[in-house]
Amino acid sequence: MTPGPTPIPPEVLLAMAEPIVHHRTPEFKAIFASCAADLRPIFATEQQVLMLSSSGTGAMEAAITNFMARGDTIITVAAGKFGQRWGQIGRAYGLNVVEIEVEWGKAVSPEFIEQALEAHPDARAVYLQGSETSTGTTQPVKAIAAACSKKPGVLCVVDGITAAGVQPLEMDAWGIDIVVSGSQKAFMLPPGLAFIAVSDKAWSMTERSDLPCYYFDLVKERAAQAKGTTSYTSAVSLVIGLRKVLDRMAAMGGVEGLHTHHEKLSKATVAGVQALGLKLLSEAPAWSCTAVWAPESIGAGPIVSGLNDRGIKIAGGQDHLKGKIFRIGHLGWFSGHDIVATLSALESVLAEHGHPFTPGAGVAAAAGILNQ
Repeated sequence: MTPGPTPIPPEVLLAMAEPIVHHRTPEFKAIFASCAADLRPIFATEQQVLMLSSSGTGAMEAAITNFMARGDTIITVAAGKFGQRWGQIGRAYGLNVVEIEVEWGKAVSPEFIEQALEAHPDARAVYLQGSETSTGTTQPVKAIAAACSKKPGVLCVVDGITAAGVQPLEMDAWGIDIVVSGSQKAFMLPPGLAFIAVSDKAWSMTERSDLPCYYFDLVKERAAQAKGTTSYTSAVSLVIGLRKVLDRMAAMGGVEGLHTHHEKLSKATVAGVQALGLKLLSEAPAWSCTAVWAPESIGAGPIVSGLNDRGIKIAGGQDHLKGKIFRIGHLGWFSGHDIVATLSALESVLAEHGHPFTPGAGVAAAAGILNQ
């Protein structure tokens, strides 16, 4: 029950256990091309969705190195651990990073972005999360993309690693220029495959980019992947597993079905923990994971370890929230039964440590939503 890596369906594991095929064969090219086509609806775009053999951070780095030039100014939203990563990558490549710091658990105000764009007319992009995994918080991507769209030379770049396939992230309709994601989240795969979709506006900025990139040269990848292959060795087993995942996603009702599924799991989890007298960290809860303040008398450590002892793994907090919050993931191959089982175990842990609540309240609250 962590927000990644998430569980992998049996048919996906079995597909990846098949004998390996060569990545330059017609057999694999057909699988690769079909995956590329079926990824587009998940990203809500007509653009090509590129697959990279890396974790999601590789796609984040590519979203900077292929589109920015030395000395460029970028605006980043640091509303959590992974929002901070945009700034860290930018500074590693010598960019002028204007970091908008947001209290963890809060969503950035679109007005702050507009003010930053006015104060820094030389800014070339705004980098933010769709869903900040460290805090379980949704950011107002649609409004920020609209602000960027008014600026011909400014890109809106979204880390959708725990948002794509989970909650609305309308790349084309909202005017998002770049969306990145990773395999070990809603895509129900092991880590190691990243995705990146790029708008025409962003592709035009590759012409002025002079930052170093070799393995993550997206112009080169774009040309290769249009032919059903990759510039270098493909993550063959992961792509074969992805084919099964995309079939499963289609059977769930496509992207709309995925959104409905994740919204229900999120609301059930939120209702369950609140019924136990616990408070959420986030003021704008994401559908990917729920971040919860641990009772001060217990702390998050005993809750995480207590659930682990009961066979359920959840995540703790990061940085200054370590020991203070715990996070329950519900993206990817999870069901309502998983939520109920987790809340039941959580009740057991809380009771063991003397936290007052009505027995069964968390499970009942979640079930009330799941049964609708």
